[in-house]
Formats: sequence, C-alpha cells, structure tokens
Amino acid sequence: MTIARRTLLCAAAGAAALAAAPRLARAEDYPARPVRIAVGFPPGTSSDITARLIAQWLSERLGQQFIVENRPGAGTNIAAESVAHGAPDGYALLWITQSNAINQTLYQDLNFDFSRDIRPVAGIVRVPAVMIVTPSLPVQTVAEFIAYAKANPGKINMASPGIGSANHVFGELFKMMTGTNLIHVPYRDAWFADLFSGQTQVTFNPMPASLGFIKSGKVRALAVTSATRQAVLPDVPTVAEFVPGYEATAWFGIGAPKDTPADVVDKLNAAINACLAEANNKARLNELGGEEFAGSPGQFADYIAAETTKWAKVVKFAGLKPE
Repeated sequence: MTIARRTLLCAAAGAAALAAAPRLARAEDYPARPVRIAVGFPPGTSSDITARLIAQWLSERLGQQFIVENRPGAGTNIAAESVAHGAPDGYALLWITQSNAINQTLYQDLNFDFSRDIRPVAGIVRVPAVMIVTPSLPVQTVAEFIAYAKANPGKINMASPGIGSANHVFGELFKMMTGTNLIHVPYRDAWFADLFSGQTQVTFNPMPASLGFIKSGKVRALAVTSATRQAVLPDVPTVAEFVPGYEATAWFGIGAPKDTPADVVDKLNAAINACLAEANNKARLNELGGEEFAGSPGQFADYIAAETTKWAKVVKFAGLKPE
C-alpha cells in the first residue's frame, strides 16, 4: 500500500467518524428533540400521575418536550425491554419502579437484564401505600383486621393489578409478618369496582391513586405502609404500629439504556434534582402523598440493589410465579 493510499484511507475513516459523531448525545446540546419516557402502567395510575408531573417539569426546565408513553403489560417488562434495547442517546428513558426490582427475582426468562441493561439516572419520589378495605368489612383497625383474618382463614380476598405488583408484594409481606391467610386475586383491568362492592375485601394501594376513594368514603383506610404517618392522612396509623418492622414504600425514578453517556445522565440527574428542590414541586408531590427522593445516579443504583434484595425474599417466601 502506498503512503498516498494509506493517507487517503485514514482521511476517509476520519470523515466517517465525524459524520457519525452528531448521532452521539452530548450534554451541551441535549436535549435537541422530544424525549420519550416509557411508563409500564396505564393512565390514571400512581406511576402515570407522577410521571406526567415530572415530564411537565423537565419540559419547562430543559426546553424540549418530555412525553409519557404508557406501555403497560407483562408486569412493566414491555416498557423496560423497549428502553433496554433502545438507542443509548438520552431520548428513550424508563420510568423505574419497585416492580423492576421485584421482576429480577420473579421472572427468569426475560429478553433483557434490568440490572445490566438499564442505567439508573435519578430517584424521584417515594410513595407510601395505604392498606384499604371495603367499607362492609367489619374491621376498623389493623389489629381487628388481623384477628378477623385469622378467624376467617382463606375468606378474605386481596386485590391487586397483577402478580408481582407493588400491591401484591406489599400484601405478601403483610401475610408473611402476620401469619394471615389472604387470597390473592390478580386483575388485568380495573379492579376497584370489586373492592367498592365487597367482592374483594382488601388491597395495599399506592397513595396517589387511593386518596380520592378514601376521601369519598368508597373505601376505608386502615393504615399507611410507610415507617411514619403521612401528613395527607394524619389520623391514619402506620401498619408498623400494629406489626413492628413492617415498611413497604413504592418508589419511582428514571433510567436509561446502559451505554447512555455519563454527561447526559448527569445533566438529567441535575435537572431532576433541581425540579424536586423547588418548593411548589415539593408541595405538589406531598399533596399526592409522596416525598421527593433526590440523589446521585450512584445513590439511586444502591437503593435499587437494596430493594431487589428485600423483595427477592418475599417473592421466594410466597413462591410467586409470573402470570
């Protein structure tokens, strides 16, 4: 090969690299077009409600539309897989919840590995659930519920939106710690109507999607699942006041494909933390029964790892299998 030819080939390679360079996300000009956030839950759920708030805040702060794309199904795995296999350019993000941590134990044959293929970007909010019962159930407290359940083993139906959902594993943790025999009834579609009518008797539902039903009297709140009482339901005790050590909190955050550039991840993290620090935004999350969950990408990754270990024990204890 002559020197001239070698020089020409090197120049051609350099030109190709330069042509490809704009395809890579760079923090200084990110985002340059709308950003999609895949949410593995249908509209109206706690995840959807809070994801739309965050999308609005980020759109205002970063000057591009952040669009919520609801992709429910397969226990949130459809949404997660779509992002895991997406381009690592910061324009395909995942709404991460405790379901993703639970699924690492629950599912054995996924086409992606959440812990390997999704890069944590930022925690956003922690949301307690509420232990709610149908008004016709003759109990007013958690202690009365436990006594009633033990006197009527296998006769209380525990509703959830599916096997491995937060509602489900929060209830399984309750069963594990109280020795009660509740019958899990998973639903594919809207299930609150059966709780209102008394066909199912109890659920452990995230607070944002529960407050309206509690305030309207359609359901009765027995306890919140957080370690401390919540300002939006000041008269409702914690489960731990009756079952020492019980704590189960839903949490939401943002993730991206594993090879998303670090500077893009850091820019997103900084923008999310700045949104969460604003007083008006904090107040809005508090109204929904949540509290801001800011931190670095590394801190969020550590939290996900701890939650994965916690819920793996419950999944194995209950012998849960995916639908």
